[in-house]
Amino acid sequence: MNDLALTLLSTTLQKNTTNPDDNNIWILDENISSTDVAYAANTCSNLPTLICNRFDLQQELKEKKVTAIFSDFDFSGYEDNSIDQIFFRISKEKAVVHHVINQAARVLKPGGKLALAGYKNEGAKTYIDKASKLFNGSVEKTKGGQSSHLAIISKGSVNADKLLDDKNYGELRNVTCEDFTFLTKPGQFGWNKVDKGSEFLIQQLPTLLNQLHKVPTTLLDLGCGYGYLSMMAAKLVNFEKITATDNNAAALRSCEENLKVSKQEFDVIEDNCAHSIRGRFDLILCNPPFHKGFSVENNLTQLFLEQTHKRLHAKGNAVFVVNQFIPLEQKAQTLFDKVSLLAKNDSFKLVLCKR
Repeated sequence: MNDLALTLLSTTLQKNTTNPDDNNIWILDENISSTDVAYAANTCSNLPTLICNRFDLQQELKEKKVTAIFSDFDFSGYEDNSIDQIFFRISKEKAVVHHVINQAARVLKPGGKLALAGYKNEGAKTYIDKASKLFNGSVEKTKGGQSSHLAIISKGSVNADKLLDDKNYGELRNVTCEDFTFLTKPGQFGWNKVDKGSEFLIQQLPTLLNQLHKVPTTLLDLGCGYGYLSMMAAKLVNFEKITATDNNAAALRSCEENLKVSKQEFDVIEDNCAHSIRGRFDLILCNPPFHKGFSVENNLTQLFLEQTHKRLHAKGNAVFVVNQFIPLEQKAQTLFDKVSLLAKNDSFKLVLCKR
């Protein structure tokens, strides 16, 4: 287990989950690997309820015989003062961390404990300080290697005026960027803006569509986020069917609401890079991620290319937008018959792939 913050949390899990009558929760985010979770889970005598917002993580855990709930960290089903302990390796998204801390203050029993772990450069010390002031109870702190920190914070008389700014995490809200308005929420990449790479793709998409001999009838938005590519493509083409997929719970919720405005038939599917999606598509649009949690994941681009190859119609077109430094063309040439550079600017490039 290379994550020393998670090691601290796992040790705490082992020590503090021995009572079979306790009602405990373990919050899992994208920066945790399924292997580490499974290892820690197998050392617990009384495994907490696992909640994760990543569909891929839930499926990986399922393969390892560990059950996790796929949810946008929704605590609405838990009554006030009903949980004994919550364990949380802090997330990359500040609003998520604030949301979990606020909800913990509500659902933990008096004297219940919140275990927070993370690194100093991730803001762990600040989060621990904020949670301590909110909980107004005792705090046990442990420092590990490489500036990793753990705090076990007991719930006292909660200071309601110390609730953290979670950007109203549980609610969708309208965001307007220039003349484009969409529904979105924290917990997903670029939730409050239009991604510059996706915007560049849409700017260039009419040129590609004008060059096609046949107007595409089916669209796959691979890694859809809140649905920007799908929504904008639907303004250019009257598709018979739009399929959008992502593995992030917040993104799926946002995308589904946004695509209702298109008035076109659509499916929004929770999936790990279209692994369970069947059929082939005339047009695939993709702005693939290259970060997973706090680290860069070099295999993600390859995964998105492989799944695109499986799902692309024989005469279809797939358009990727990536940062200039990502060698997508070289990776794509091992899978596709035709790979060409459509356009580029100072930051991004568009790559067209054909089978």
